[in-house]
Amino acid sequence: MNIMIVGCGRVGSQLAVLLAREGHNVTIIDKNPDSFKRLGVSFNGVAAAGNCFDEDFLKELKIEKQDALVSVTSGDNTNLMASQIAKKVFNVPRVIARVYDPQRADIYRKLGLDIISGTILVAAMIRDKLIENRFTSYLVETGELGVIEIIVSGDLVGKQVRDMNKPDEFKVIVIERKRRVIIPEPEARLETGDKVMGVVRTSSLKKVKEIFKL
Repeated sequence: MNIMIVGCGRVGSQLAVLLAREGHNVTIIDKNPDSFKRLGVSFNGVAAAGNCFDEDFLKELKIEKQDALVSVTSGDNTNLMASQIAKKVFNVPRVIARVYDPQRADIYRKLGLDIISGTILVAAMIRDKLIENRFTSYLVETGELGVIEIIVSGDLVGKQVRDMNKPDEFKVIVIERKRRVIIPEPEARLETGDKVMGVVRTSSLKKVKEIFKL
């Protein structure tokens, strides 16, 4: 993919390096040329110093040929404006903006922008570490779905995966067995010590925990 990143801070630089390593064509923009030092000497993408609102500058970087644009500067307004320009002016197919303010994130999401709120995600992650040792609630930002971990023992041993699934409440996705990761079929049998990872509706978390005696 051709991917443009606005902002070469800690998140932007790390994202650029990861994507470039995967073989994507990465262009990263920042006002401060010194910020590109974070990319390291092995970065093989394009690093351009300039204004992300300057349409001529963006055209020089072939924004119209980009498959996606991600704006991850430290400013909400900058990220939202850069995303709007990419989406509305240059018709970039996939546009994502990072927004710190949760209330603002919700407003702009309702307007059709693809928003990621690090504030919400980090808060959810810390909450899960504090409260639920084997549950993560940040599968989606709305908090409607999470992932729960279940160690197979007792009555679960020998049951089929389909026996664990609960319609619209819980579904087994992956089994870790003796350091192997398995994407199981519904008829797969559970073994002692299996680590089952499943998607759970957060409103059903208490019920699911009671069913599996967690």
